[in-house]
Amino acid sequence: MFTIIANNLPALQVVIPLVAAPLCLMLGQGTRAWAFATLISFIVFAISVSLFTATLDGTVLSYHMGGWAPPIGIEYRVDVLNAFVLMIVSGIAALVLSYARRSIALEIPEERRALFYTAFLLCLTGLLGVTITGDAFNVFVFLEISSLSTYALVASGSWRNKRALTAAYNYLIMGTVGATFFVIGLGMIYMVTGTLNMVDLAQRIGDHGESRTIHMGFVFILVGVGLKLAMFPLHLWLPNAYSFAPSAVTAFIAATSTKVAVYVLLRFMFTIFGFDYTFQAQTLEYIVMPLAIIAMFAASLVAIFQDDLKRMLAYSSIAQIGYILLGITFLSQTGLTAAIVHLFNHALTKGALFMVAGCFIFSAGTSSIASLRGIGRDMPWTTAAFVVGGLSLMGLPLTVGFISKWYLVQAALELGWWPVALLIMGSSLLAMVYVWRVVETAYLQPAPEGITRKEAPLSMLVPTWTLVGLIVWFGVNATLTSTAASRAASMLINSSNILWQ
Repeated sequence: MFTIIANNLPALQVVIPLVAAPLCLMLGQGTRAWAFATLISFIVFAISVSLFTATLDGTVLSYHMGGWAPPIGIEYRVDVLNAFVLMIVSGIAALVLSYARRSIALEIPEERRALFYTAFLLCLTGLLGVTITGDAFNVFVFLEISSLSTYALVASGSWRNKRALTAAYNYLIMGTVGATFFVIGLGMIYMVTGTLNMVDLAQRIGDHGESRTIHMGFVFILVGVGLKLAMFPLHLWLPNAYSFAPSAVTAFIAATSTKVAVYVLLRFMFTIFGFDYTFQAQTLEYIVMPLAIIAMFAASLVAIFQDDLKRMLAYSSIAQIGYILLGITFLSQTGLTAAIVHLFNHALTKGALFMVAGCFIFSAGTSSIASLRGIGRDMPWTTAAFVVGGLSLMGLPLTVGFISKWYLVQAALELGWWPVALLIMGSSLLAMVYVWRVVETAYLQPAPEGITRKEAPLSMLVPTWTLVGLIVWFGVNATLTSTAASRAASMLINSSNILWQ
């Protein structure tokens, strides 16, 4: 029995939440649906940890769906890179669902909660499927599963704020455009190669690398994925989606959705198109890199002037995505390591900060920064969690943010790009400004008279502080994350070198 389960773990990673989603709806009552969804998320997390452990030494697991061998059949292919991302997505899902019960009870009516948890499990299914599949068209299918459920999750915030409906609609339009670009790019590549299996694609693209059809396919995929990951200036859907979605939804998608999209970009750029693909290298250097640097500064500047905490953090996310993309554009071992380790570090940081925002909304009824005056004395644990998360955004030592910035600066200096290194450090100063705004308001300004605010419930504080603890733990002891990221970067580079030999 255990042997059968162990042999089918890659399939179970996706099948369990997929089957659980309609069962969750059938449970009906909100608390039962929450308990069931939370249990499923922890099971999925345990599976991802098992897969990560199995692949950390460089082992690649190939699972043939239905017993059909690739490239004819669909392959689930697990290596250290996507196992790392699987662990991020499932771990964040487990913590967010643990956090969600009290938060969702406040923000969503009872009769809609079972539907909410069903959509959450479908979103989780889509994100895990995108990450684990070895079939390019399957990536599109799972992207749409996650996207459609995310639109519903964002729209579920309309009970508290009707602008969530507009945010979900705008997200739907932008997401549909992105998906269209992505599938057109896939079609162009398929037209030349005649296959959709990623390993097979990589082998055949090497023979057609200078094809104009391949060039256009790459551009379409880059734009499509760029919309999904909110690459500047394709980010217009993100601020409203993060601001008006329920707090638990914002914490989940901010920590996972864009990270999975970055994974897709890494997989296509390096595993399929290849590290030495000249057209790709020029696109990254002359287009993506300047846009990444602009995002680091422009989004941070906009964040400084926001009056709402969730909206401020949303613009901060755009800036952080800029850091990840910058690491990719270095096209080096250290640069890729920086990008991959920041996937993990930013997921922890932004997940914790949006959970803090949800705690403020639960106890104070608002995420307006001006309304948080003196809240540090009323909600000391919640506010302290924000301080630690803010320090990580700034990249201070003893936090995971420092590890990411250290690798990025090191990668820039290795290439002799010291102006870029200075820009990385300079952009961190902008993060200091908008984080300080909230800290000053919370601790140094007097609380409004006649308003009583209590500390957030323990069920919300424990998951929040679990992420905060991990921010500090992996900021002090980054061996596991840096090792995993370094091995994933080496794997991407080695596979690319083999492709273009």
